[in-house]
Amino acid sequence: MKMSDFLPEFITRHVLFALIIGGVSGIAFMIFLIEFDHYTSTEEFCTSCHSMELAAEPYRNSTHYKPDSGVRASCGDCHVSEGVFAATWDHFMGSKDLYKQIFGPDYDDPVINALHLPEAAFAARKWFKDRDSATCKRCHVKEAIYGERLDTLQIHLEDAKDKTCIECHYNLVHRTIPDEKTFKRDKWNEMIEQEFGLEKGTANKLLKN
Repeated sequence: MKMSDFLPEFITRHVLFALIIGGVSGIAFMIFLIEFDHYTSTEEFCTSCHSMELAAEPYRNSTHYKPDSGVRASCGDCHVSEGVFAATWDHFMGSKDLYKQIFGPDYDDPVINALHLPEAAFAARKWFKDRDSATCKRCHVKEAIYGERLDTLQIHLEDAKDKTCIECHYNLVHRTIPDEKTFKRDKWNEMIEQEFGLEKGTANKLLKN
């Protein structure tokens, strides 16, 4: 008795061969995506650009990097969506940052980096809000946030019931950036000029270049 006796007539040897090749290729492609997403979500990969190394410096002094629990949140844990397809899409969309890194301002320069940092922070906060802080909720369960204050759990379950994490919690990992609603570009430029010992008006000139 041949194998063909157990298969429908329309499944010929060529069709069966194509199905096997397609199945193996599909599995190989999924494994590639999983490994690709894993590697490109690591701190090592993210900080391969000097501009991102500047962003990582405050992160390494934060409680997300040095938590009491010993559970460290990496770049991808916060900035890449869960699920292989969603993660791949995030990496694809993130390629625009690579384009800006190559063809945009010199973000490797600490001064240029600091001047453009607010817009990057606002975009990141919007990303979190649009996704209902899904990456935060991988680790943080609102119903389990007891905190040190007695009313912490009540605040999260009642006062913050209809809010997403990023609306209240930001400036926890990277450099402190004001809320977008209260942000003043001239004040920020002045602060950066003082921090790096620049002449007044230098920040505006650098932003226009």
